[in-house]
Amino acid sequence: MGEVIGVGQQEAIVDNMQWVTEVKFSPRQLPLGQIAVPAEPTVHLWHLDLEALWKTLATALGDESSEDQDQPLALTMGQLRFARRFYLRMLLGAYLGIPGKDVALDRSARGKPILDYRRYGQGLHFSLAKSGQRLLIGIAGESEIGVDLEIGNRKPRNATRLAKRFFTNQEARAVYALEEGERDAEFMRIWACKEAVAKASGHGIANRFCRFSVDAACGASPTVVEDPDHSPEDWKLALVIPECGYLAAVAVRQPALQLEGFRIKAN
Repeated sequence: MGEVIGVGQQEAIVDNMQWVTEVKFSPRQLPLGQIAVPAEPTVHLWHLDLEALWKTLATALGDESSEDQDQPLALTMGQLRFARRFYLRMLLGAYLGIPGKDVALDRSARGKPILDYRRYGQGLHFSLAKSGQRLLIGIAGESEIGVDLEIGNRKPRNATRLAKRFFTNQEARAVYALEEGERDAEFMRIWACKEAVAKASGHGIANRFCRFSVDAACGASPTVVEDPDHSPEDWKLALVIPECGYLAAVAVRQPALQLEGFRIKAN
């Protein structure tokens, strides 16, 4: 899923924002220097505009043609993949106190990108989500973390059909009960939360979505209400708007959750 809020839904959402956790994304200038790993309950969120950052990155890599561009360019898929890897390693290196190129990454048994914990121990966890030219990276200390990022210029083709296919009965009923104008936004809030929980659990999305339920009604903060693998109270969820038109979800299993947001300032 790459969409969260349809253009026609913006006014309805502005009227009822109780589900949003307000986070200020403070700008950080390169080079970052060493960054302290957040201590529980704090989680760091990095929201990056890769299109705006590409000129800085390309210039650093010796691409002189980028200096002639006054406006950010639409990146190719290859450039996006490179930028995502570069900034992920750079950020992880800042927390580990090493150059980004020296960061050793691994994958879990189910394919989730993780640090090589044989080298670094279990004191730093991350999750990343991409949506178009944007990248969201969540950083936690001792707790596994999952994040999702959705772009808001489209809406699902058929929210009720997709809910029936992917959601639990409880979640599907919550979507069915709403008027058409509210149904798409509810579907995407649930979807974003479920993506984040699935990533944090380490099980991935496949065959996982129907195993737990979340409540993402617009009148309250999101919660996990049913999970056969963990106590629902162990989960903490948050929905954040990192910039206009985007929605981010964060999931961790810890007693409380406090979010600090950052972005990298383009030179």
